[in-house]
Amino acid sequence: MVTSRELSFSTPRTITCYEWGAPDAARTALCVHGLTRNGRDFDFLAHSLAEQGYRVLCPDMPGRGKSPWLPSADGYNNMTYAADVLHILDALNIEKVDWVGTSMGGIIAMMLAASAPQRINKLVLNDVGAVISGAGLARIFGYASNRLSFATRAEGEAVMRIIFAPFGITDETHWQHMFEHSLVAHSDGAFTLAYDPAIIASLPRPEGEVKDVDLWPFMAGIFAIPTLLIRGAQSDLLTHETALAMKAAHPRLALHEVPNAGHAPSLMDACDIRVIGEFLTEA
Repeated sequence: MVTSRELSFSTPRTITCYEWGAPDAARTALCVHGLTRNGRDFDFLAHSLAEQGYRVLCPDMPGRGKSPWLPSADGYNNMTYAADVLHILDALNIEKVDWVGTSMGGIIAMMLAASAPQRINKLVLNDVGAVISGAGLARIFGYASNRLSFATRAEGEAVMRIIFAPFGITDETHWQHMFEHSLVAHSDGAFTLAYDPAIIASLPRPEGEVKDVDLWPFMAGIFAIPTLLIRGAQSDLLTHETALAMKAAHPRLALHEVPNAGHAPSLMDACDIRVIGEFLTEA
């Protein structure tokens, strides 16, 4: 039976990382989560990839999951996250990975590809791309910048079902998995979500209307990397128009849209896991 192992790295920030599969596997997949999420979001995908012979690494980025909060919000930025990932790969003597990045995790990959494209063999971008819609950013700002506190676990679960409804989760097992790894119990009986609210400092601070963010300058770095772009069909962060423009510009990009999902598909569904597995393992 395939199970995960919990690793700890000093990058020099302390980062918890979940490892699946054999450490001496021929290929490694690195799965990097979105802004307020954590590495356990990839358990179902990681289990499947490990069964296909992969070593899979799923870090909790700083201030999320079991990775400690940082003393200063200045440390929450994508450039330092990219450095953290490289520290982990170098510590494990891994030269190249197949990268699966959800939202923020995809942005980190695009930034890294601009300077070190040789570290990425194949790339899966989950609902993130060349333009980040201001509408989607505004929605994320709406909940991520507040330290949500719940009197009971049931209250926390109910709010999570609303906040993360765009993930398109329909299997109750998947919801319960998210609750288990997203709600933190405190000594006073209250529950909070498993991230530091200061992580919002990594995003452009809105003044009035939240504007679109242009990431086209980072696209050139991934043009040589076979890429699977996954988009939630109702996504408010990655528009259909942007996805089509990326496909037209990128000579080796495949597009997969997930029906009945917004930002961002959970990647827990068997269909999406199969699509990713086939993309990563095809010659």
